[in-house]
Amino acid sequence: MKNAVAIYHVAFEDAGTLGPVLAERGIALTYLQAGRDDLSPALDADLVLILGGPIGIYEFERYPFLKGELKLIEEIVKKNIPVFGICLGAQALAAVLGARVYPGKEAELGWDELILTDEGKASPLGVLEDLHILNWHGDTFDLPAGAARLASTTITPNQAFSYGPNVLALQFHVELPELDMERWLIGHTLELANSNVDLGEMRAATARYAPPTNKASHALFNRWLDETSRG
Repeated sequence: MKNAVAIYHVAFEDAGTLGPVLAERGIALTYLQAGRDDLSPALDADLVLILGGPIGIYEFERYPFLKGELKLIEEIVKKNIPVFGICLGAQALAAVLGARVYPGKEAELGWDELILTDEGKASPLGVLEDLHILNWHGDTFDLPAGAARLASTTITPNQAFSYGPNVLALQFHVELPELDMERWLIGHTLELANSNVDLGEMRAATARYAPPTNKASHALFNRWLDETSRG
């Protein structure tokens, strides 16, 4: 791999801890903004990251660009380009693989312990066993046909899936560096206020849980990159 493209939706939700892994491997990372940039260069990338955002992947009337983004993501999957989706990115992958994406029974906002399936324990996500991960979503998705469920939480059955060797989708966030949490607290201020989230508790939980999860995210991403390279 020589080049990667990250498709992002809001500036403060970037590749985070995954960026240094690419740099260490000598893989150049280019950002493309959904809704603004021409996303077609992603079709020539060796690797694609699809990052999160506060909109619904099904909100076509409000955000017409989503139709084009989903069509492009479908082409990426068909071309067998390794693709790693996070939160909205995972929902986009579920959608292009024919699964339903819809509002969950309740929002998940905060640090949760991940429940790994047997497939999840054997996958790159195995490094997250007994760790807490950050959830920041109101939507969820059904498991696509042919995909392997890798993880759940008590609220959300489908927290992660793989589809063949080149598609990995995480509903949760492993990429947020501890020091960047304040960017999210600012950027998502309206959502947080409406959810009655205690910012002090969120900061304390981040200080406790982010360091080991940040470290594990490097191992997770490296292992997945190794597996896709062999594939």
